[in-house]
Amino acid sequence: MSSSNRPTSPHLQVYKMPLSAKLSILHRLTGLALSFAAVILVFWLFALAYFSTTTSLAFYGFFSSVFGKILLILFTFAFFYHFCNGIRHLFWDIGKGFDLETVNKSGLFVVAAAVVLTAVVWIIGA
Repeated sequence: MSSSNRPTSPHLQVYKMPLSAKLSILHRLTGLALSFAAVILVFWLFALAYFSTTTSLAFYGFFSSVFGKILLILFTFAFFYHFCNGIRHLFWDIGKGFDLETVNKSGLFVVAAAVVLTAVVWIIGA
């Protein structure tokens, strides 16, 4: 194989991903996290319905721990981010907000709204 002097494509360490790409990846990850949370919810409901109270108390004990509460906070953020970003996608579906400035502003707004809504839920619920 002969060596050529053709330029190589930039590596991930050189290339800076645009905000819209990062938020798209986050949207997919939050969807995956919500699927995982739904499975946990089904297991908990199944344990409540068919097993003894000790199994239900094990779920309660886990989600009362520090790690469990962090997991619940992350699931709450995933829900609100996915929800707010879904509304943003609905606007895109009708053809609104496609210019780069609006895409970046709405993306930052979605992240801020998800953080604020998560904080509100956990402050009111605590």
